[in-house]
Amino acid sequence: MVDDHSELGFETRAIHAGQAPDPRTGAVIVPIYQTSTYAQDGVGGTREGDYEYSRTANPTRTALETALASLEGARHTLAFASGMAASDALLRTVLRPGDHLVLGNDAYGGTFRLIDKVMSLWGVEHTVADLSKVDDVRAAIRPETKLIWCESPTNPLLGIADIAALAGVAHDVGARLVVDNTFATPYLQNPLSLGADVVLHSTTKYLGGHSDVVGGAVVTNEDELRDELFYIRNAAGAVPGPFDAWLTLRGIKTLALRMERHSDNAELVVQSLLSHPKVSKVYYPGLSTHPGHEVAAKQMRRFGGMISFSHVDGEQAALDVAARTKLFILAESLGGIESLIEHPGRMTHASTAGSTLQVPADLLRLSVGIEDGRDLVADLRNALG
Repeated sequence: MVDDHSELGFETRAIHAGQAPDPRTGAVIVPIYQTSTYAQDGVGGTREGDYEYSRTANPTRTALETALASLEGARHTLAFASGMAASDALLRTVLRPGDHLVLGNDAYGGTFRLIDKVMSLWGVEHTVADLSKVDDVRAAIRPETKLIWCESPTNPLLGIADIAALAGVAHDVGARLVVDNTFATPYLQNPLSLGADVVLHSTTKYLGGHSDVVGGAVVTNEDELRDELFYIRNAAGAVPGPFDAWLTLRGIKTLALRMERHSDNAELVVQSLLSHPKVSKVYYPGLSTHPGHEVAAKQMRRFGGMISFSHVDGEQAALDVAARTKLFILAESLGGIESLIEHPGRMTHASTAGSTLQVPADLLRLSVGIEDGRDLVADLRNALG
């Protein structure tokens, strides 16, 4: 997947890469190719672009993949029906029964469930490690390790891993480093430029940005891996529809603007939480006191719109706060224009109960939207009491 806009700025590529005006009509927005099949020139032949069946390829999906590859500075992107579909396809492509992977001790609950409950049935083993500690990661490596699966920032404790250092650990043993870049987005962080082999996105989140579409993507510079993933996706069929691809592409056009506002608002909220007597701890990599702050500052453009905090009075008090907010909507997911609040232990990370990945019971996670930041601060302060 070649990007002919690589010399241009991020904001320009988000609007133009893979999105030239339609040559037939002049439409400036990529059309929604709502079709399942394509007329072929003859038996065994296809029209230009190799479109023959939309499970295999669709022009709207191609535009999305080209744009996202450009934003991540990559040769290839493959779009999927969800972030979990992308994760599943990647795991089944690069791992075989008897293989091993290292997973962060603060991983997304859905990722943990897929690896711990599903991939284990296939004979794939994993070890949980603190990815912010390179020596711990090295200690977790086995001869059969093929993958290090990293989030940075992590979900939900906003931990930071040194991507370049982890890439070195992985490559020393012939393994790949996968970075889930959902929280940071390609606007704030480009893991491939730091040595990662694969980048994963839940495009449902910041890339779509409007809480109206579900999708996922795998990004890589490896030609052979791209071909293997393409085969798996076509064989298994976990593809996004053309309208889903179009919605995500529409969201990408304003990603830079939104991430700046998300970050601005998050900084306001963080400062308010730090001074509140009912808050015992704030998790945000933009804080100078955050243990991963220096690494985050080195590998991220800004620190994003995700915050977690603990309530001084414990779990029930945290649940009460989540029930009292008015602008922060009690809901799972993240990265939309609206602000969301959730209790990870009871909601997004319930699947980690009883495991080494348990999250604090008094923890609340915020996805800070693009509303007036002062209104968001007032809403939280009112809910905290």
